[in-house]
Amino acid sequence: MGEEFTYSKAGVDRELRAESKRALELLKRTYKFSIYGNVIHLPYGNIFPIGHDRYLDLVIEGVGTKVLVAQLADKYDTIGIDGVAMAVNDVIRSGAKPLALADNIHAHVSDPKLVREWIEGIAKGAVEAECVVLGGEIGDMAEVIKGLAFGKGFDMVVACVGEVSKGKVIYGDNLKAGDVIIGLRSSGIHSNGVTLARKVLFKQWGGKYDPFDIPDGLDRELVYEVLEPTRIYVKPFLRLTREVDVKAAVHITGDAYLKFENLMKFSRGAGFEFDNFKPQPIFELIQRTAREVKGVITDEEMVKTFNMGWGFAVIVQKENADAAVDILVRAGVEAEPIGRVVKGEKIVAFYKGRKLVLKD
Repeated sequence: MGEEFTYSKAGVDRELRAESKRALELLKRTYKFSIYGNVIHLPYGNIFPIGHDRYLDLVIEGVGTKVLVAQLADKYDTIGIDGVAMAVNDVIRSGAKPLALADNIHAHVSDPKLVREWIEGIAKGAVEAECVVLGGEIGDMAEVIKGLAFGKGFDMVVACVGEVSKGKVIYGDNLKAGDVIIGLRSSGIHSNGVTLARKVLFKQWGGKYDPFDIPDGLDRELVYEVLEPTRIYVKPFLRLTREVDVKAAVHITGDAYLKFENLMKFSRGAGFEFDNFKPQPIFELIQRTAREVKGVITDEEMVKTFNMGWGFAVIVQKENADAAVDILVRAGVEAEPIGRVVKGEKIVAFYKGRKLVLKD
């Protein structure tokens, strides 16, 4: 067994990020400017009132180093879908319906052809999310943004605002042992863990393959497999909330199944067990290839870094689980129970016949 290769060694240090996030406490001094009432703190962000029983949820998200994969493929018409997906999938966690988007792209050069492709993806994602794009900003920053190919470097972030009525807010609290966790199928790697995947898979970053190779297990070129856009869950999720009481919602992004730790702060004594993973071939390829070029990526590291087949999750009471799955499937997304709420503040995954303790 070779040396373990982790997300931290690839360049994303979880512990350092967690420590850095403590600085967010400084923002609480601004809450006094919420003129219509108190800011409500939720597991994955905050919402603020805008009048009687109405709240806004505002998020801003990026697509990370997936922009480098777009440059490697010289294909830019899907990365905007990722930007929209990362933002709208975050907004709906509170129960909010996405209303409007704005984008910010920092570019080496705002080449008209590239701009059109970037915006094409943003527009396509916004249509899928049924959300208006009010505007955006493209800044030419050649000295800051380099990229793989001269003139084609860029970074993309997307902001989304959504609205939710007081009675529809998903607080993510009062979770009880026996509540069921339902996973919504991902489209693949999405926009998370890409730093680790790149450095294992692509020769450009010390990995094994040329971008247009088709490794065993895949049915298309590797670079297109990694570039597959993040799935947008807005329509099936909002349909579900109209028919079933959703106790919590989790966008399975950075830190993957460790994301559920946030819910522990709102439901003291609750823990989570996962026993149903359906990783697409790209995840098996990452782990297999790591042994050949970098070292071992453990099963534990995989479920701490990647979505492993499920890009979003909802938690419902046990008696509502079958109905919830049926509604989601009829809404067009594959969905299955993937775990449950348990007693004890821990996160455990049963994967490949082993018990993995992710958090205790």
